Amino acid sequence: MRIVISYDISNDKRRRRIARIMEGYGYRVQYSVFECDLDAGKLAELQKRLTPLVNTREWESVRIYPLTLDCADRVIVIGKDLRKVLKGVEIV
Repeated sequence: MRIVISYDISNDKRRRRIARIMEGYGYRVQYSVFECDLDAGKLAELQKRLTPLVNTREWESVRIYPLTLDCADRVIVIGKDLRKVLKGVEIV
């Protein structure tokens, strides 16, 4: 399943840790936004790793948006589409 994950973390150290974790599950499409293709087990694993890094008292959050295959195929990108660059099929 395609998943879009965004995060808003105020602490630089924890934000870097989250980014490093996310790089192991998907690819960065914006500074604090990643796209991932995960099964239910990997998603649960990722949630378990991220949860202790979020300070809810500071209004921090990680948002996980699951996309159906139909929705994922209809994503519109204006500018560089990293999904195509990473697959070696860059469209300009």
